[in-house]
Amino acid sequence: MSTIDPFAAIADPNRRYLLEELRRAPKTVNELADGLPISRPAVSQHLKALLDSNLVTVTSQGTKRIYAVNAKGFQKLNIWLDQFWS
Repeated sequence: MSTIDPFAAIADPNRRYLLEELRRAPKTVNELADGLPISRPAVSQHLKALLDSNLVTVTSQGTKRIYAVNAKGFQKLNIWLDQFWS
């Protein structure tokens, strides 16, 4: 599995939108694609980048793949940002 820098992953506005949606509740690709003006395959590519940066997780429920925010994956971002407020 390749690793993508989480800062690079969140640089894309579509990925930030996906994270905002997943922050509210875990969702499938189809549910996430409904709110974006991009194709489902494009949403899947963005989710792969978020998975590779460890910012989201995926679990299988039958034939569905459910994506959710990975709070532990945000640790690197939080540590870096927190240094500005200490």
